[in-house]
Amino acid sequence: MAKKKETLASPFVPAEEQPYPIPENWCWIHLLDSFENHTDSKKKVQSKTYLENGELAVVDQGQELIGGYTDDENMTYSGKLPVIVFGDHTRCIKYIDFPFAQGADGVKVLLPKSFYDVRAFYFALQSIDIPNMGYRRHYPLFPQFCIPVPPLHEQHRIVTRIESLFAKLDEAKEKAQAVVEGFELRKSAILHKAFTGELTERWRKEHGVGLDSWAKVELIDILTEKPRNGYSPKPVNYITAYKSMTLSATTSGVFKDEYFKYIDETIPEDSYLWLKPGDILIQRANSLDKVGISAIYTGREHEFIYPDLMMKLQVVKTVSPQFVAYSLKKDDTLAYFRANATGTAGNMPKINQKIVSSTPINLPTFDEQIEIVRILESLFAKMQQAKEAAEAVLAQIDTMKKAILARAFRGELGTNDPNEESSAKLVFDIESRRDTWGKS
Repeated sequence: MAKKKETLASPFVPAEEQPYPIPENWCWIHLLDSFENHTDSKKKVQSKTYLENGELAVVDQGQELIGGYTDDENMTYSGKLPVIVFGDHTRCIKYIDFPFAQGADGVKVLLPKSFYDVRAFYFALQSIDIPNMGYRRHYPLFPQFCIPVPPLHEQHRIVTRIESLFAKLDEAKEKAQAVVEGFELRKSAILHKAFTGELTERWRKEHGVGLDSWAKVELIDILTEKPRNGYSPKPVNYITAYKSMTLSATTSGVFKDEYFKYIDETIPEDSYLWLKPGDILIQRANSLDKVGISAIYTGREHEFIYPDLMMKLQVVKTVSPQFVAYSLKKDDTLAYFRANATGTAGNMPKINQKIVSSTPINLPTFDEQIEIVRILESLFAKMQQAKEAAEAVLAQIDTMKKAILARAFRGELGTNDPNEESSAKLVFDIESRRDTWGKS
């Protein structure tokens, strides 16, 4: 007697369980019914081959899925069709269109069934709010997730529209990234012009001053006293009347008053450790790329003392402290500090009092110093605004892409043709032919 055929389980999601409304000729199906799993997460690829351009196909949990395998016996999947890579633990989703091998535990390669365009499936997956599947408590929830299925022609239109919109966003991202990445380079170029006299060439002509009015001096020549190291008392974890700034307060090149520690020691009112506006702080010890970084103190008088890893510089009244502070940020000045830093392997590079005192300075007249500072502050303020605007664009682009994906798979991009045959019929026909319902 023939065995009774197993009852088919529908892939369709009941109306009451559908997350949000979609066009009438779309359908909702269970996510697990939308793809085939072509990987075995228990297998690992021991050898790794990188792509020609040096980029990894996928990164998941710090491990890689590598392109370029063709006959490795450890390969878990080699496909000629595009596939989707979906990381259980990190939700790392990547679209790739070349043969590859699995090299990370917990990564699944999902090949959508034939009622779903692979590129549309890739975008649809990203529009679904799936929790981190690395948490075991979420595993039982996975079968509850569902995915909208537009008609195939609509899927193609959605992909075209998404890729067009994303291309524009990527172009904007590239331009914004260039502004952010070029900030320090432009800043360096402007400082070079400032301290070679190029920036104030017109000013000198207007005031009848020649470049020969500039003097070559050493930093010690324009200080009220030799640079002095600070003091680093033991910090406490409660509020006191005394604050000692940390190295991070000046690492950015600008004083930031949020970086300090309370100390439970009395610092005499007349101590040299107290800071006042206009003092210049230079990091005498740090990593090689940061040693010599300086910032001008802009906090309140007698609010902070400074730590042992910094030196304090106070310039004479006939010199602008802001001018000196900018001069210390020049590339050639920082290169001078790094070239003369001392320290053995494993120790923090340091510059001493003699090195700092001997720092070469190109010194114009006081009036030209003030003009240089004025120009620099105006230019840098505009550059900073541009950088912050670019950073805001970068922060918004990912959000905008998510919004586009959300609208796309709600049928809100204006691409749907209501006269096209419902995707439900295509899903039903394909799944009926496969005769796999209820057996997966």
